[in-house]
Amino acid sequence: MPYLDRDGDVFILYLGTEGETDNENRFHPDWIDATHAALDEVEAHEGPAALVTTATGKFFTNGLDTTWIFTNTDKLPDYLDRVHTIYSRLLAFPMATVAAVRGHAFGAGAMLATSHDFRAMRADRGFYCLPEVSLNMPFTVGMSALLNTRLPKQTAVEAMTTGRRYGGSDALAAGIVDQIEEGDAVLSAAVTRAAALTATRGANLAGIKRGIHHDALAALATATDKSNFSFG
Repeated sequence: MPYLDRDGDVFILYLGTEGETDNENRFHPDWIDATHAALDEVEAHEGPAALVTTATGKFFTNGLDTTWIFTNTDKLPDYLDRVHTIYSRLLAFPMATVAAVRGHAFGAGAMLATSHDFRAMRADRGFYCLPEVSLNMPFTVGMSALLNTRLPKQTAVEAMTTGRRYGGSDALAAGIVDQIEEGDAVLSAAVTRAAALTATRGANLAGIKRGIHHDALAALATATDKSNFSFG
């Protein structure tokens, strides 16, 4: 489950259980609830603050919990709507957010990284990938809007229609991430970037973000069409 750490005024949200390095950090319903609870705790803090999201081991997050989905197919649309709430919350979060991608960010996990204000990625390990086309899974209206408003247009076309895996250097060149770092330096770089922005925390920043991301937020608030969505 996700847990919090702190470096000065920067909160660090780890997406997997402390001490475990082989967890795929998939979006199980309980994981979603735990992530919201952690974000509640960060928001409740008073004073300057910023947020860095990261994970240890091979995976940043491998996205949707397919094991849960295949045993709960009737709940898929509602589950995806719940996934959307994580993206919406980060897009309008009342403090600067930086994703420190130290491992694979696939599918919904890639979209989680894209929901942050800034993204730093490890240069020598991990991929950013949207494999939905290979899984015969459509993007929801909200997911499509998120990717099309947060990625350069041609990058969105390539990533969404080919399932290409972008390593660190390729992700930087494609405009998916803002910086790359060697080894574990990606986390310290993300914390440094976030620390420089802690004074911007507050309702005004949240309002600015809502204006910037108006279209994506509106699309993410649209309920998934229960009659036209399937997996696999």
